[in-house]
Amino acid sequence: MAAILKYKVTFPSSKTFFREYELSDDMSLFALNKFLVNDLDFAPDQMVAFRGLDTGGKVVAMWGMFDLGSGTIDGVSLEKTLALGVTTLHYVFDITKNKYMVLHYKGEAERAFHVSYPRLVAELGRIPGQFDDKFDALDNFTPEIGEELEDV
Repeated sequence: MAAILKYKVTFPSSKTFFREYELSDDMSLFALNKFLVNDLDFAPDQMVAFRGLDTGGKVVAMWGMFDLGSGTIDGVSLEKTLALGVTTLHYVFDITKNKYMVLHYKGEAERAFHVSYPRLVAELGRIPGQFDDKFDALDNFTPEIGEELEDV
């Protein structure tokens, strides 16, 4: 039976957004891409890539729809990434702008009965737009001192 892995997902530009997922270790990076696209409401027809980083933050592998040197995303499972020493994945969802989210491996989770995997187990913050030029997780509810208010 496949092990259940826990990953925390963050954006480098946000301190207020995170997701925590439980994923099966035999899940391919291709299946992970489909899951993330669905959960984050991203466009499903975009080129994506995964960078694998070791505990020191060094890139040790790169996977894409086409072989980028370490294989393709449909041929690599999460279990294989861990066997390579990858503890952090960068999910590059906008290749032209090098926009990515960070998936931090947090360890194994206990398998729950009558639950299907993958699954979202915790979340905080608004989902960013896939093609937004910047991610502003904090809505400005109060004006700055001296700022003129617009009539709506």
